[in-house]
Amino acid sequence: MAIALIGCLGGCEYESNDVSLPSASSPTTEARTVPPLPDGGDTGRVPPLPENGDIAAGTYLVPATGFTALFEITVPDGWSSTDGEGLAKDDPDHPDEWGVFVGWWPAKYVPTDACAWQDALVEVGPSPEVFVDAMTAQTSTASTPPVEVMLGDYSGFEFDHSVEGDVDIAACDRGTFCIHSDLSNECTRWYSSAAERETYRVVDFNGQRGVIWVVQFHESINPELTSEARAVFDSIVFRSGK
Repeated sequence: MAIALIGCLGGCEYESNDVSLPSASSPTTEARTVPPLPDGGDTGRVPPLPENGDIAAGTYLVPATGFTALFEITVPDGWSSTDGEGLAKDDPDHPDEWGVFVGWWPAKYVPTDACAWQDALVEVGPSPEVFVDAMTAQTSTASTPPVEVMLGDYSGFEFDHSVEGDVDIAACDRGTFCIHSDLSNECTRWYSSAAERETYRVVDFNGQRGVIWVVQFHESINPELTSEARAVFDSIVFRSGK
């Protein structure tokens, strides 16, 4: 992956130090239906998400490469698209780094230990349960207990994920704290600092898995920005590709 980003049922313990992003609603609340934006008077069309660059506020259709369903996402001003695999927004207080990110891309491998990950990237099957089990059992990370969610007509699980304790990322394999990957021998989703925290939703497309997440890169991110990122995350509605 060209993006140095973000990147855990049972094995991890929930820590009460508020690792979660602020939730716009209860995690068990069904996602709302997002109405399509008007496009030249045709209210049945939703414009595709641009692959790269700044985007205007509105609702966009995402092909969701690697998923078996399309989805719509709604964003306010100030967000940018990154390789068609996520949306990012800067925090003015951290001008040289991203503030928040909403991402989606295939996650085929999960290391048993996020710090000692080389030769420990394990291929996970297509079901959401297998991925959730692998992530929440991952060593060096902490997770909240997964809860069931509904995204439109699709069921899934939601959980928060973060670094556990005082991990020295520089001392990890190749100086990388690996969360999951699309490759068997390289890491494509990692944390750049111990302050990163994220919320995952793992969706069941009739036996096939889709993974989406929202990330906060710094502890000092403006709370309004984290709330905005959560609202963008909550706006995702999956629909049939027919």
